[in-house]
Amino acid sequence: MSSQPKTPAPPSPDPSDSTASAGASAPALPKKMSWFDGFAMSLTMPAALIASLGASIGGLGAWGAIALWAASMVLATATNWIYTELAAMFPDSSGGIAHYATEGWKKRAPVVGPIASIGYWFPWTTALAVYSGLIGSFVQAQWFPGQDWSVEFGPVKVDFPIAVGLLVMLLLFGAAMIGLHVAMWVVYVTGGALLVPLAVFIVLPLFSGDWSAQGLHWNLHGAAGLREALVWLYVMAWTSFGVEVCATFAPEYKDTVRDTTRALRAGVLFSLGVFILLPLTLSGYVGEKAIGEEPTTFFVGAFQDLVGGASDLMVVFLIASLLLIMITGLADGSRVLYEMGKAGLTIKQVGVLNKRGVPARALLVALVLNVFVLTVLQTPLAIIVTGNLGYILTHVLAVSGFALLRKDRPDALRPIRLPRFFVPLAWTLAGFLTVVLVVGATGFSITGYGGYTELGVALAVLVVAVLLWLYRIKVQDRHGSDDRPA
Repeated sequence: MSSQPKTPAPPSPDPSDSTASAGASAPALPKKMSWFDGFAMSLTMPAALIASLGASIGGLGAWGAIALWAASMVLATATNWIYTELAAMFPDSSGGIAHYATEGWKKRAPVVGPIASIGYWFPWTTALAVYSGLIGSFVQAQWFPGQDWSVEFGPVKVDFPIAVGLLVMLLLFGAAMIGLHVAMWVVYVTGGALLVPLAVFIVLPLFSGDWSAQGLHWNLHGAAGLREALVWLYVMAWTSFGVEVCATFAPEYKDTVRDTTRALRAGVLFSLGVFILLPLTLSGYVGEKAIGEEPTTFFVGAFQDLVGGASDLMVVFLIASLLLIMITGLADGSRVLYEMGKAGLTIKQVGVLNKRGVPARALLVALVLNVFVLTVLQTPLAIIVTGNLGYILTHVLAVSGFALLRKDRPDALRPIRLPRFFVPLAWTLAGFLTVVLVVGATGFSITGYGGYTELGVALAVLVVAVLLWLYRIKVQDRHGSDDRPA
């Protein structure tokens, strides 16, 4: 594998290429990020483990959860290594892996563009709803246990945790409107805060005298166990594969090729270690039964046992780490939607930046969507299950797109060129992820989270994406070709 220390001059733009620049006078995403900024963004995935770790331990047994989290992260490592070549091929794209899928498949199936893009956008954007709800639950469990009120308006429900979550959403939306390059200090503060609870949960249980592996179990047996494992790999997908977020910010790195590659590789290797150690130490300390009974808030009790009077501070650190996920999800999702509008994959109104280089309209869409998702779907794991259908599909299309680009564009500029064996590896990964997608999307009864409502929402999101794409190419581009984004 080879790479050049600096990004080479790009070739002359292809008039048919949807990623061509819109012009020197248009606002642009500022190039102010280093590779370590991208790595800091990837710390969202160890923090994201908080949402589904407890449920996986309760359902799979500790040994089963450890094995599947490790396997999921190994798969993520392989796919993200492939994305390093693609990120260097398309250094001006803020569409991340959705753009790679679009480029790989556009000659064979142009509809892949909107499907992959919205499938990627939805789970990253709704991370705001997932983790704002968790923050509300932690605030209630630690400081306001008596606030058990709720108000319902048809399918909409608001209780204390959701009310806190809505407030957090509004604050982060305001911060995002300032601009990511201005708010990077918040990313570093929250990323640093994440390292504190990670260290507490990984190190202290082993030295507490109360850690034991004797009560850990393996609940996967026979053909039923294999199916259950595939369903849980489906549930785990966004949490483990999400380190690819580093590639979305490729246009904003100071040195696109070098910084994107370093951020991706550092992110997957760090997450791999955390995803193996965290379920092992917590299961042996807290116990499978206790975790299964309180799969979301057992972290609060674990903090109280491990650090005693400092539990308030530890929960603050935990909440700060969740804010990191939400900031990253909002930034990532808004840039993807902006790229879709700019590239002609959805209505052109969202493909613009304001004077500060911020995709403000895309951020507003994200805010409205998250308010709806949090107040209707509510359960964090149900929201994750809903988004994973499109997310895994995007990975299938992006990984296979890598192999197709090797065939269709053999002479294209590749500042990073992976060895040849990555092509058959890409097809193998695409095939296995397709199996995970089909089994997982129809096996919601196994985990107890999600159902036909969540599956229907996931499919509806993809259908709406196709309809908006058709409206763009059949109506907007035909009647407004003069102002169509390049």
